[in-house]
Amino acid sequence: YQGERLKENVEDLVSEFGENVPLFPCDVSSDEEIARFFREVRGQTDRLDLLLHSVAFAPKEALEGDFVSTTREAFRTAHDISAYSLVAVAREAAPLMTNGGSIVTMTYYGAEKVVPHYNVMGVAKASLEASTRYLAYDLGPKKIRVNCISAGPVNTLAARGISGFMSMLKHYQERAPLKRSCDTAELGATGVFLASDGAAAITGQVIYVDGGYQIMGM
Repeated sequence: YQGERLKENVEDLVSEFGENVPLFPCDVSSDEEIARFFREVRGQTDRLDLLLHSVAFAPKEALEGDFVSTTREAFRTAHDISAYSLVAVAREAAPLMTNGGSIVTMTYYGAEKVVPHYNVMGVAKASLEASTRYLAYDLGPKKIRVNCISAGPVNTLAARGISGFMSMLKHYQERAPLKRSCDTAELGATGVFLASDGAAAITGQVIYVDGGYQIMGM
């Protein structure tokens, strides 16, 4: 987790896995912080099977108005935290995946099509998806698989920071073949599948969990 503001939420989540589950802070914008985090992990275990990368950030003003108004700093920040962090944590995690493993990251439809107000985050997610493919190629010989889950809109704190989010959610519910988006349990189940032997031949892919919205042309 990053910062005390988010610690309580993460603690609640971790508590579901039982007592004495280790929890460490990590600022993914810092290579030193990432290296320190993985030193802490190595102090707990000598093997890692799954890495879930679920980190994204862009300044609030970059998720409003026009994409053409994106500042250089907002562009850099969005890509550093939302995309490059996957490369950085995968590099540290790979040596711990001594018997192969699964790296899963979270993306969104705005990586491939224009979603108004998603702006620089859509461009950063496109970078994340491309990074997934290159990591899958690099790490494949080590039996490490790298995939993306492309989630439909879910009503979360982060999502509500996107201008017009509730209208976006309503649009999904109207247009998706299943007449809904997805929920967190369904996303979790997809992650479990990608971590399992059932997905042993799947790598470098974007798996859509969006009620079928991605297939629609009109």
